[in-house]
Amino acid sequence: MICAGIDAGSRTLKVVLIEPDEVSIIAHGVRDQSIDQDALAGQLLHELLSQQGLRREDVGAIVATGYGRRLIHCADAVVTEVTCQGWGVRRRVPHAQAVVDIGGQDSKVLRLKPDGGVADFVMNDRCAAGTGRFLEVLATRLGLKLSALGDLAAGSRRAATISSMCVVFAETEIIGLLASGVAAEDIVAGVQAAVASRVVAMAGRNLPDPIVFTGGVALVPGMQTALQDALGKPVVVAPDPQLTCALGAAILASQRRGELRSSHR
Repeated sequence: MICAGIDAGSRTLKVVLIEPDEVSIIAHGVRDQSIDQDALAGQLLHELLSQQGLRREDVGAIVATGYGRRLIHCADAVVTEVTCQGWGVRRRVPHAQAVVDIGGQDSKVLRLKPDGGVADFVMNDRCAAGTGRFLEVLATRLGLKLSALGDLAAGSRRAATISSMCVVFAETEIIGLLASGVAAEDIVAGVQAAVASRVVAMAGRNLPDPIVFTGGVALVPGMQTALQDALGKPVVVAPDPQLTCALGAAILASQRRGELRSSHR
């Protein structure tokens, strides 16, 4: 039977369906979060199953992860996003040694064990600096979409220095830079560098490589380069970087299928 992983993140909800061999992803979907995460998860799961000609009875087990994991009532178990991220990244990038995950509301850095488990991690979930929220504030201020930031930053000749450690004050700083005539591309490049430097300050520069970049921010053009510059090392963007956590949850669901189903009888 197939298994499912549901990542109820702070900004988006992701669902991944995998075959029993734990290798083949047969379907996946991403939706912006809503007030009712449980209903959204059920709807997306139903849509993905229907697209594959499957029914709810064909799902052997479901593991939920992410901030809203305890709100997903269709799940057979919940597992932290740190654990799921490790499993998902190792499946997509087998030799990964470290993970930098930058989402909408938090950032995490993981060091992996040889078996794909997590040796240790650090996490920032109390400040928007170093998260996707910083980039969203910038895009809104400039009247741009997040996807447009990378092309703009690519034209920068000298990245602006963003010194504020708080997004609220950084936005004021950005307004001041614009008013003083600093080019928008230099401000974007400066903010991307600031996000990357916040993550590196949290994790340190001695991360083992290969280093894999995941999370929604990994989809923002220019952020991979900014992170590489801050770390002084190559960084690989995971295939489908938004889905690695949900994939890890699905893998754990497959591994624990019999145990999970027995506990629900």
